[in-house]
Amino acid sequence: MEIDRKNHWEIVYGTKQPNEVSWTQDNPKTSLEFIREASKDKTAKIIDIGGGDSKLVDYLLADGYENITVLDISENALERAKKRLGKDAEKVSWIVSDITQFKPEIHYDIWHDRATFHFLTTEEQINIYLRTIEKWVSGSIIIGTFSEKGPIKCSGLDIKQYSEAAMEEQFSHHFTKINCINEDHSTPFETKQNFTFCAFKKIK
Repeated sequence: MEIDRKNHWEIVYGTKQPNEVSWTQDNPKTSLEFIREASKDKTAKIIDIGGGDSKLVDYLLADGYENITVLDISENALERAKKRLGKDAEKVSWIVSDITQFKPEIHYDIWHDRATFHFLTTEEQINIYLRTIEKWVSGSIIIGTFSEKGPIKCSGLDIKQYSEAAMEEQFSHHFTKINCINEDHSTPFETKQNFTFCAFKKIK
């Protein structure tokens, strides 16, 4: 049976604190480095897919980026981020949407996704995602997923693991690989999760 993904994530963000979920990062160092490498232009249109209550937006604002959008399926997650940012939340566009139902209204220079893409486990879901980025990303995509050495589930949900080669195979039709790394994410529970992180640039 297809799980109600929205309800699942609303419950997670409504009941668990950042130190109680595995994906929490105090400093999203790798994401920041990839974004800074992708564009030095502070007016670049950046969207963080599945951003939840991640602190990436805090760091991007501190860096001086001016056009930031955060999308998440969970309204609870985004409300949490807004509350943390206070007045600065007004500088950000917030979108509540399942990524497979997202209908962008603008083109993005940088599409960042740490750990949303790997929750798309069917060919249909993946193809919707690929069609969206093909049409609406004009610059770079930065994707982080669990590697083939990483977990096979997250928050009780199945995920799809990606090696560097598998990632390149998915995105190479419309994007050129710029850089890929594997890294261990240290969870708040002092466990390690291995990620594949890749940056691609749109083929003009």
